[in-house]
Amino acid sequence: MEVHAPYHISHVYLDKQLLTLPKLKTEQQGNYLVFWWDQIALGHVFLEPDQELPLTEYLQKLAKAIEPAVNQYANSSNYMVDWQQWIVNQKPEDWAVWMQAILQAHHSQTIPNRVDISVVICTRNRASHLQRCLVMLQELKCVPVEIIVIDNAPSDDSSHRVVELFKEVLYVKEPRPGLDIARNTGIMKATSPIVAFVDDDVEVHPLWVHQVWKTFQNPNIAAMTGLVIASELNTEAQQIFEQHWSFNRGYEDKVYDSNFFSSNLHHGPPVWEIGAGANMAFRKSVFEKVGYFDELLDVGAAGCNGDSEMWYRILADGLTIYYNPRAVVYHEHRKELSGLKKQIFFYMRGFIAAALLQQKLNPQADYKRLLLQVYPKFYFLLVARGFPRFRGRSRTIWAEMKGIISGLAFYLRNGKHSSIPRNQTASAKRKLTTAEVVTN
Repeated sequence: MEVHAPYHISHVYLDKQLLTLPKLKTEQQGNYLVFWWDQIALGHVFLEPDQELPLTEYLQKLAKAIEPAVNQYANSSNYMVDWQQWIVNQKPEDWAVWMQAILQAHHSQTIPNRVDISVVICTRNRASHLQRCLVMLQELKCVPVEIIVIDNAPSDDSSHRVVELFKEVLYVKEPRPGLDIARNTGIMKATSPIVAFVDDDVEVHPLWVHQVWKTFQNPNIAAMTGLVIASELNTEAQQIFEQHWSFNRGYEDKVYDSNFFSSNLHHGPPVWEIGAGANMAFRKSVFEKVGYFDELLDVGAAGCNGDSEMWYRILADGLTIYYNPRAVVYHEHRKELSGLKKQIFFYMRGFIAAALLQQKLNPQADYKRLLLQVYPKFYFLLVARGFPRFRGRSRTIWAEMKGIISGLAFYLRNGKHSSIPRNQTASAKRKLTTAEVVTN
């Protein structure tokens, strides 16, 4: 039986450690280094198990890993220099002065204690995860005015009992199963102009809420996503997910707008690149304009991908989505291969269903090309490379292919039916009355 070495995650704070080599255990263990300057994540690097790393090689890897983010911050501050030479030549003092200068605009001088944001957590039968998440949210440097827990078709009262420990948290029991159903219930219960979603299995960075709030200080931003960093990489399943299916969308700011949408329309806008549902937020007014989450795309229905489908509609309406890598959460990936394969199956099933629904909304979005041309070639090569052992990336091939076929079949059966709640109509409000609301 093949044994997979765990990867230890180290957060390297360059503003304190500068250019010194971190102390790493390498024997029978890989390392995943995440580089920070104070509260700003800049990049990461994987180091293979048993890989010894001399200082010169470490500095080369460091410079390469943080180059895209550092260059963006330097360009935005109009202060670009040949900073890599300070790293290669080991001149930490000069580099530190320059780094402080280019990042100064992104360090908040004053942080409000409380901001007008509703944070929605959709959960089901994961009381221990939920409790940890709620503790962290209430210990942030900047807290939201409202936290709402949507208990989605629970089989017991464990989540309710956890929420009872937190006086200011609103508990809503939603009896209809489905993540997008739960999200829509959370939106309709939220009272703040900004609605942020976070998964119950994430840890939030101390400045997460503040960074979400800062993003929406730009009135042109309709929605945002943030950086998702793995919290654990101990198992093969977690490593496969992070290396091939990661929620991490990088360390640079990104704008997704009408230009992004129109330039990618004829080969299908890759809206899945925008972010992850584990770390996203919206102006509440957006849902009145483009509709609520499509409940047809729930796990147990199409699969998932309700978040990507929502981003598609937002962009199709000419609105802007912003990726802010300073809004950080840490996600716990599934530990077991069986769980990962199930997750990937539903990802692909939901992705195909969502893509075909998007093309139905806009026939110019040529997602069929992915299904008929790109994917057959891609998976033929993937199977050929993985044969006969199917290790690493190849572990999930069959789950992916089954998901694609299942998603296509689902669309053919259900594609004519639209389940997107467009606004808070009387019908939508009647649905909400099925949810049991408890205020502590």
